Amino acid sequence: MAACKSVSKMNSTIRCLNGCCKCVVAAPSHPRFFQVALSRCVSTDGGNGDPPKFRPPPKPVMIDKSKTEASHRRFLSPEFIPPRQRTNPFKFAIERKDMIQRRKIIDIPEFYVGSVLAVVMADVYASGKSNRFVGICTQRSGKGLGATFVLRNIIDGQGVEICYDLYSPRIQQIEVLKFEKRLDDNLMYLRDALPEYSTFDFDMKAMPPPPPGAEVPINQQKVKMKPRPWSKRWERSRFNIKGIQFELYFTEEELTHAKKWDTPWVEYDMLKEYDTSNVEKHIWTEVQRELSK
Repeated sequence: MAACKSVSKMNSTIRCLNGCCKCVVAAPSHPRFFQVALSRCVSTDGGNGDPPKFRPPPKPVMIDKSKTEASHRRFLSPEFIPPRQRTNPFKFAIERKDMIQRRKIIDIPEFYVGSVLAVVMADVYASGKSNRFVGICTQRSGKGLGATFVLRNIIDGQGVEICYDLYSPRIQQIEVLKFEKRLDDNLMYLRDALPEYSTFDFDMKAMPPPPPGAEVPINQQKVKMKPRPWSKRWERSRFNIKGIQFELYFTEEELTHAKKWDTPWVEYDMLKEYDTSNVEKHIWTEVQRELSK
């Protein structure tokens, strides 16, 4: 269709003299609107007599506003966050490079204290040159390449604990059989608890993980302990234990006496903990960028 060179005003419409059906617009009352309408008419063709090329509309961005910001959580393994008393930040930056390279070789899943794991580790003395241990994670500690985690299980009536280096080259596989948290960040009191809370079948099947973006399930279970004495005075406030049924083993007077060692001012100590949000954001961006290469 050639460009509209002349127009005629007929019955309050503007029509091209060459009979173009697409060049019919309502006659504007203002001269400025008339020029805009005419420019649109001219721009409908490409100048070569061909119809304009089809341009697909942009894809709509669907945003689920029903989900809160917490549901879109990002997980950063705690060993990536350097301690506050770090003397050489360059050391932790170099270690992060090695940690990321290790994660490209082996899948290190997200897990917490209280999750049930199965770890396959190379062992030259085993029949298949590897052994597999199943247990509940009772502790996570260490920073950088020195990060460790402890698994506990009851085998033949005897408690067995194995401390693994998270980035050890001997680890071949880490599988999460049950993904959950507990009320406490340290479950070392399971040594003094009944064996039923630390007993797991080596043929245990993996439970389905929660959907992506869902909150980590928290197991509200409180354990029963063996008769006293225990290895430590778990009732004292410095351990801050919430997963033990203390009311079964102490009278009200004894629990009140245990509060003698309370330190309620610690939670208001602003110098004890420091804000790591900016550090986590920077490290998260660095880890995701390196893992995507």
